[in-house]
Amino acid sequence: MSASPNPIEQSFELAAARCADLTPLVYQRLFNRHPETRAMFRSQGSELVMGSMLALTIEVILDFAGERRGHFRMIACEVVSHDAYGTPRELFIAFFATIRDTLGDLLGDQWSPDVAQAWDQLLVEIEAFAGIAA
Repeated sequence: MSASPNPIEQSFELAAARCADLTPLVYQRLFNRHPETRAMFRSQGSELVMGSMLALTIEVILDFAGERRGHFRMIACEVVSHDAYGTPRELFIAFFATIRDTLGDLLGDQWSPDVAQAWDQLLVEIEAFAGIAA
């Protein structure tokens, strides 16, 4: 398998080679940074919810950073859904940054300036697309 020329895709490919499941790493970071989020996942089966939510978010990120075939539109839908749950929009967007930072830690020296810049730009674009002021 050859590495993707897309820095966002590349970061996920490199992470997949190092870690079979990002879910515990991402959510531990989320809970550490935003302790109020832990209460959002206290129900039975929340591990499945966390895993599926992360998988969907990664799919959306890859589409948004890539060909934009349609999955990226879920961002706008999920902003509204999370509004209904009472999730602050800043916290919704923080989840994307949590994924970025988890990948950065996991990749270490392989987290290049190009990858970091691509992720920073992606987060700005996602905030704009979601209608959230940076």
